[in-house]
Amino acid sequence: MNDVTRPVSTKFAGAIAPDLTAWALTAHDLRRRYGATTALDGVSLTLGQGEIICLLGASGCGKSTLLRLIAGVEHPDGGTITLAGRELVGPGRFVEPETRNIGFMFQEYALFPHLNVGANVAFGLAGQPRAQVQARVAEVLAVAGVSHLADRFPHMLSGGEQQRVALARALAPRPSILLMDEPFSNLDQGLRETVRGETLRLLRGLGITAIIVTHDPQEALATGDRVVLMRHGQVEAEGRPRALYHAPPTLYAARFLGPGNSLPGRVAAGHLDTALGRFPAPGLADGQPAVAFFRPQALSLTAPAEGAAARILARDFQGELERIDMALVEGGQHLQIQLPASPFAGDDRRDGDTVGLRLDPGAVRVLAAEAADLKSGAAQTKVK
Repeated sequence: MNDVTRPVSTKFAGAIAPDLTAWALTAHDLRRRYGATTALDGVSLTLGQGEIICLLGASGCGKSTLLRLIAGVEHPDGGTITLAGRELVGPGRFVEPETRNIGFMFQEYALFPHLNVGANVAFGLAGQPRAQVQARVAEVLAVAGVSHLADRFPHMLSGGEQQRVALARALAPRPSILLMDEPFSNLDQGLRETVRGETLRLLRGLGITAIIVTHDPQEALATGDRVVLMRHGQVEAEGRPRALYHAPPTLYAARFLGPGNSLPGRVAAGHLDTALGRFPAPGLADGQPAVAFFRPQALSLTAPAEGAAARILARDFQGELERIDMALVEGGQHLQIQLPASPFAGDDRRDGDTVGLRLDPGAVRVLAAEAADLKSGAAQTKVK
């Protein structure tokens, strides 16, 4: 089915800046267990008024559980949740989900199949005067760009249309916070980016406070005012997208957020010595196992005599970029470089050729090694 719909309203073309001095939501020390499995282990989170946060992480990290606790569809085993100064969850207190004024947009959209679009959007407005409901439904359908679909049923809609209708339904009751669980995952790549862009313009234009769950690092970096990365039921790292990507606080965060290269070693005199140079290791103790981490674009090619010698293993033309896998001649570590591709880029390079590598030292982060790196290093030592 054709996914072409009318664009979201241009009435809200400007973005309302989030107010990070006014907390819309505060969650503190949330815990949740399912039998012997710990889903959340002391998670704390704050959300500014009008801020959009992306909860990011692998499957099973606890991000959807956190969303359900905030929505009130599950009870935590401990911790507190406060919405605009009103305690929703605390010792001896639990506010039911229907009175929290929190909107929830499900991954599957959960539109009622027996109701048309207009009735779906009106569902959360039950109990209000009929004229008021009709006016609000017309307003949010127009804002979402789906007014022309008001009389259609969910099975008659494309994926993009269903997403817009689900968004309109979630916005209709004027929620204090909108929770969105993988809202774009059911759309194919091209449509996903279009709908995501329209949705963000709408949310920011209305000044909506939102938490969006995703497992896609690129989506999180492109979407959130702030990204919160979760791991094993805890917050691993959080920050603004650019800062988190370029200066991750942990090796796990660095690797999860995008491709990178790792050169292992042990800290000595506050530095880490590698085949590509010596780098500061702030906050790490001498003798501590560490990794020099840097993105593929931090490397550049030179003549063999002008940089660290490396042998080309394979090249992968990707349209806009060319990825080159290589191994250092000294030490044998495998590295990856990304270069802008052109009709002539790489034509004079072949698998097996030796080239020089130069690394931008400002792009290197020395981070504490993960357990997997320690095992890998031990195995390499035994082989040698």
